Amino acid sequence: MALGEDNSVDVLVAGELFADLVMTGLDTLPQPGEEVFARGFRREPGGAAITAMGLARLGRRTGLIGAVGAIDGGWVLESLWRGGVDVSRVLHVPGEHTGTSVAISGDNERAFLTWPGANTHFMEAFDDSALLATHLHWSAPVDVAALRRARAAGLSISLDIGFASAGPHVLEVLPLVDWFFPNESEARRITGETGTEAMLRAFSSAGAQGVVVKLGARGAAMLAEGKYLQQAPPPAEAIDTTGAGDCFDAGFLDTWLNGGAVAECLRIANICAAFSTRALGGIAGFPSRDEIPRGAIEL
Repeated sequence: MALGEDNSVDVLVAGELFADLVMTGLDTLPQPGEEVFARGFRREPGGAAITAMGLARLGRRTGLIGAVGAIDGGWVLESLWRGGVDVSRVLHVPGEHTGTSVAISGDNERAFLTWPGANTHFMEAFDDSALLATHLHWSAPVDVAALRRARAAGLSISLDIGFASAGPHVLEVLPLVDWFFPNESEARRITGETGTEAMLRAFSSAGAQGVVVKLGARGAAMLAEGKYLQQAPPPAEAIDTTGAGDCFDAGFLDTWLNGGAVAECLRIANICAAFSTRALGGIAGFPSRDEIPRGAIEL
């Protein structure tokens, strides 16, 4: 679906796409040779699709760059299209299946099983002709050449790479991006630091322009004009935390692109992440703009 005659959008989300199979309500995670039945199940697009759908739900003109398998990717694209996302830049890989991630949640444990599928062709979908946007959100392993091309095309850039791609090498690309959104484990792996403020100062010393460390149930933290700022999320009865970090990214970026102060960006991002945990899957609980409380954080 093209959202404009020139195929331009406000934000391009580029990254790996998955069919998320989310199972909850397990009394315990299965051991080898065991079968455990879930009490809740949801199937929906995952990976970079969550941030794209969150931005679109907030009213942002959003396009997606990624790859799905031609065998089974139709329902992923249909879901994205119905969610208001421009999918005209998504590559259909012949003879391939869409990447799949199975998330299973017990009372106190979570486990994931992921198969990359068509995501191995992701960079084939990234073309300079697709860079008709104001902002690029990169949700995939770092590709320096791609980020440089986006910067040369005049786009602002944000980055969320995931744990598997986190390492000290990431520090080298941070001067290229406006915002970096690691979680606490990723930030620790990249910087070698253990304290949140120490992580943020290590990122700053490496030339990062803006970094937000996502702290799960403790909210998120950043340096604002050199001072440590941490905000807690609003209270929420979490059913499933799948994709909460991607929802955080969407709320932060939408507010920032609207010219919001960094404290307001954190507030909205925390609300979007908290709302998302109230339903199965990454996007079902994500709020519309009208559902986000003004001022005081309330649910």
